[in-house]
Amino acid sequence: MRTIGNVLWFVFAGVWLALSYAVAGLLLCITIIGIPFGIQAFKLAGFVLWPFGRAVVVRSQQTGLLEVVFNLIWLVLFGWGIFTIHIVSGVVLCITIIGIPFGIQSFKLSVLALWPFGRMIVAE
Repeated sequence: MRTIGNVLWFVFAGVWLALSYAVAGLLLCITIIGIPFGIQAFKLAGFVLWPFGRAVVVRSQQTGLLEVVFNLIWLVLFGWGIFTIHIVSGVVLCITIIGIPFGIQSFKLSVLALWPFGRMIVAE
């Protein structure tokens, strides 16, 4: 089931989402200040390619105030928009029974898109 879900996700959404996150990451990496944010965009791009069987978890080590500051900057500039798009698409996908697993993946993406610093993607 996991492989079928990943293949369907990859064909219908994963490629386009990953490409858009990767382009955004490249644009953010143009400046030195944008590099940490570009890395987070690449993290989203990697997760969106093959999301079934993987989960977003909070990193066990605390990095402190800098992580919170970067997350707040991300939230204000990018996170709220990406979060809203993933929540809306998750709700729309959950309307049908077939779309529920894809809606759940969209909700997992929304959490990572809202507060990416200090989160890791691990195998379930």
